[in-house]
Amino acid sequence: MTFPHLLEPITLGDLTLRNRVVMGSMHTGLEDTVRDLPKLAAFLAERAAGGAGLIVTGGYSPNKRGWLKPFASEMSTRLHAMRHRQVTDAVHEQGGAVALQVLHAGRYGYTPFSVGASGLKSPITPFTPKPLSGKGVESTITDFARSVSLARKAGYDAVEIMGSEGYLINQFLAARTNDRTDAWGGSAERRMRFPVEILRRTRELVGPDFPIVYRISLLDLVDGGQTWEETVELAHRLEEAGVTAFNTGIGWHEARVPTIITQVPQGTWVPWTARLKQAVSVPVCASNRINSPEMAESIIAEGSADLVSMARPFLADPDLVNKAATGRSDEINTCIACNQACLDHTFANRKASCLVNPRAGRETTLVLSPTRTRRTVAVVGAGPAGLSAAVSAAERGFATTLFEQDAELGGQFRLAMQVPGKEDFAETLRYYRRRLDVLGVDVRLSTRATPDLLAEFDEVVVATGVAPRIPELPGISHPTVVSYADVLSGAVEVGRRVAVVGAGGIGVDVSHFLAHDPADTQEDWLQHWGVGDNAVHPGGVTEKKPRTPAREVHLLQRKTTAIGKGLAKTSGWAHRAVLKDSGVAMVTGVTYERVTDEGLLISVAEADGTRTQRLLEVDHVVVCAGQDSVRGLYDDLAAHRDEGLHLIGGADVAAELDAKRAIEQGTRTVAAL
Repeated sequence: MTFPHLLEPITLGDLTLRNRVVMGSMHTGLEDTVRDLPKLAAFLAERAAGGAGLIVTGGYSPNKRGWLKPFASEMSTRLHAMRHRQVTDAVHEQGGAVALQVLHAGRYGYTPFSVGASGLKSPITPFTPKPLSGKGVESTITDFARSVSLARKAGYDAVEIMGSEGYLINQFLAARTNDRTDAWGGSAERRMRFPVEILRRTRELVGPDFPIVYRISLLDLVDGGQTWEETVELAHRLEEAGVTAFNTGIGWHEARVPTIITQVPQGTWVPWTARLKQAVSVPVCASNRINSPEMAESIIAEGSADLVSMARPFLADPDLVNKAATGRSDEINTCIACNQACLDHTFANRKASCLVNPRAGRETTLVLSPTRTRRTVAVVGAGPAGLSAAVSAAERGFATTLFEQDAELGGQFRLAMQVPGKEDFAETLRYYRRRLDVLGVDVRLSTRATPDLLAEFDEVVVATGVAPRIPELPGISHPTVVSYADVLSGAVEVGRRVAVVGAGGIGVDVSHFLAHDPADTQEDWLQHWGVGDNAVHPGGVTEKKPRTPAREVHLLQRKTTAIGKGLAKTSGWAHRAVLKDSGVAMVTGVTYERVTDEGLLISVAEADGTRTQRLLEVDHVVVCAGQDSVRGLYDDLAAHRDEGLHLIGGADVAAELDAKRAIEQGTRTVAAL
């Protein structure tokens, strides 16, 4: 496919972009200390070399009260600006353009001296903000303008002012978080003054041509959020104040509607962007759950937007644009929106990276340098760990052979991509298949590797994965008992009534798979989450449409803690909500007594310390009781081989399926050869 609309240049103020692709803002954690600026420069430069039209940095606060966390990123002094020259120079050397995002956290600041439009505590931080005084509002506006001016001195080609996601500007705009009665609150018109004054004073300071992009919230997805009429009115006032373009944001961080995780259908939010484009005269950029150049091209071609922001896709593949431009879009390593190494890391105060590309954010420390000696490498097992190792070895120049006993590549990813909302996982396998072909890896499917077969190789990487654990349970051999692998692979036709034994990540996924109604459409998805038209429902939230579960599912757990407690922070809550809305019965404190012809007999711990027996009359019992490492081959090899032997992935540690660890381990193991 060619991409004539996506690759067409566009001019914003005095800046001409080489294409319409924006690498959206992501806070990687490299922004927060001076010592990490060289790493940030390398990270952004690699994306500029990969063809991004405009790169937007992570958020930088205009003052200390706007910090995201203690000692977080800030652009408020000439020294800050001077230090950033290494970042902007690195991007410009690769032919790219870069914008600094100016972000004031407001009540989302994880500091005891955070401030907000009002003194209303956020549900996602432990600190209650101090309400800004009238003088404080004025000085904050001045700080925003000064920060933009400093960004220009630092060599940035543009700025993006963050007015979305529930940060300070958004907090001023919404009645939910602005209960002021002075000139900055009390009515929609007065609540708009804050962002409009920021734009007006900033424009006065930097002149008429320097590009100022405003990130506007199209859909707050919280009670007490803005109406569509207010959003359009704000956009018009910002145009009058001198905004160059609008980038778009969906949802506040405290919203109980997922906006970017993998279960959100791709392109879900584009209609709101298209509606804004019809209402304004400046360029508009679409964002959120757009992960391919094909979708981006169609959005621009149909007139829904002028530019397209793809943030996490540039974590997954920094060369995304170049591959699309040279007819190699089938070689793109697609973002699967899992959040596991990006947002989950960020919210745990760790450096962000990427599950499918562990080099992201580690460009200076995880280097696949060309090998100086021609050696042979055998990789055994073509799950995520083995695929990562094989591709990394071939990229380094090793003569690489990949052995897989099954007829297909993928391992546990072939199961994961069957789960509703995880269909994008298939893209990772597509990428690896193509990459193996391009690199000329000798792929031997349906081949069981033996010690004799592997003896000729200089290095052997064993990635033989895991096998489902079978618990000790009376009646475990009953024909109604099946493993999660048999269910997800389609080897077993599961009945209407099901008990799922084990409520870890796999148990949750399997329960979702079993309860999901495959007839659901994208419109159904919005209605199930209670997303309405914010022209009618302020904030865009309304009552949820009930789900129609495909089966009656009982999800069982031995522990007495809440089910799903160990799931990822930024997506686990959404998975738990889907199970609840689908009528999945979640039972904790379970002891499994036995499987009979009538079903599964269990006993359940009661609050008073007693136990109650229950018979679950089910058609099938699905076992999700963990995994065991498959490492017999490694043990055989280790008995006769002193060097050149490596164990990775689930074969190394099978405590819980962890593709992030497996892929990173495969890459690091080969990088160290």
